[in-house]
This record gives sequence, structure tokens and C-alpha cells, in this order.
Amino acid sequence: MSMIQAQSLNLSFGIGSTLNQVLHDVDLTVEDGESFGLVGESGSGKTTVLRCLAGQYRHWSGALSIAGGALQHKLPKEHFRKVQMVFQDPYGSLHPRHTIDTALREPLTIHGMADRDDRINDILVKVGLNDSFRYRYPHQLSGGQRQRVAIARALILEPRVLLLDEPTSALDVSVQAEILNLLADLRQREKLTYLMVTHDLGVVSHLCDKVAVMQQGRIVERLDSQALSQDLARHDYTRMLVQASRDFSAESPRAASA
Repeated sequence: MSMIQAQSLNLSFGIGSTLNQVLHDVDLTVEDGESFGLVGESGSGKTTVLRCLAGQYRHWSGALSIAGGALQHKLPKEHFRKVQMVFQDPYGSLHPRHTIDTALREPLTIHGMADRDDRINDILVKVGLNDSFRYRYPHQLSGGQRQRVAIARALILEPRVLLLDEPTSALDVSVQAEILNLLADLRQREKLTYLMVTHDLGVVSHLCDKVAVMQQGRIVERLDSQALSQDLARHDYTRMLVQASRDFSAESPRAASA
């Protein structure tokens, strides 16, 4: 079953002479339980697709659906029981004056869910933390711990879909693999579907089954991550991204030793 579908998704900003179309007839299908990557340079439209699905942008045209249900431009509260988003910067997505307990309790209160203390304790354990973190503030946590809390907040409503916007790019390299392994484990245990935005092709090969490559608001190629790693990309832009990723990886050890 298709869990996420976008058909002829278009989005523009501005009016008249200032009109700027940022998405052009984007077609996308993500199957139930799949981890799907959207890759491309900054400004290619990747995160914009996520924000349409999350209800942050409402003036799109085309058709969007989650779990077979068509999305309207104004989403009902129930939508957010099915779909949650994990943002790039965990510190920016958590209120600095709210404890972790408050951050996790708020969505449960909004949706009228019972057994809140038990749910908070359970979700903290699932993301590799414990109840000692409940009454800490974001500044008392490391970057990796904050991102675990952000993932816990997204999962506490028991959604079926996670929209992941560069979930490791703001973290130290040593922590990135831990978060990717956590996400991979959670997808299997919780039977989740992921749509992940990233510019890191290493993340795609680690976490994603399939990938769509975006350039200037258009999908220019679709392929599975294994084909991407085996140099089977056909589009020139995809090949350029692969080569740039390899050049960066080759230069990184030199930069670290300088």
C-alpha cells in the first residue's frame, strides 16, 4: 500500500512579476514501511515537499495523500496523529524554557491521550534516554540527546509517518551514526514510514531504500539507494552529486589533520 503520494504537486510564492514557482509537477510515491530519501542541493525544493505534507504550506496545487486519505489545504487535528516531522536543528525545535517533560506532555494533552506519565517514560526509553531526562531543559542536553528528544516528541503520538528534515546535519559527526542507527531501529520496531530530506548521500545509503533526486523544484531521477552507490545513476545532475560527495569525503581527512 502507498503510504505517501504526491501527484502534480506545485507551489509558488509571490504574485505577479514577483511570482516564483518552487515546485514543478512533483510526483512521489512512498510505500508502507519504506524509507525514502529526497536529495539535492540547497534550494532544490526538498524541504518544501515535506512542509506541504506537514501542513506548513497550504497554498499548493495538485494532490497529496497519506495512507490513502486525501489531504486538504487545512489539515484536521487527526492528521498529526498519523504524520509528524523531525526538524534539522533540535535546539531550535525545542522551547528553551520548557522542560523535556513539558515538551513531550504537550502533544498528549492536545490530543487528549491518557496515561501521559507512562507514555513519556516509555518513549524516552525507546529513543535511548531514561526518566532522569524528564525535568531537564534543552541547554542541559547534548546535541544528540536533544535530537533524541525531538524524535521522542514526534513518536509520542504513535504516528505512521515521519518526515525527517536533515535530522543529523546539525550534529557532530561522531553522533550522526548513533542517530541514524536509532532511526533505522525505530522504523523496524514501530513499523514506520520515512520520507527523509538530506544532501548527504552517505545518509541515503545508510537509511533509505529508494531516492528521488531534486533539482530546481523538479524530480529529475528516481532510483534505489543500491543503484546510487553502484554508479548506476543516469542523470547528469545525479552523477554530479555523487562525484561531489566523493570529493568531499576524500578531502575531509585532510581537513581534519590540517
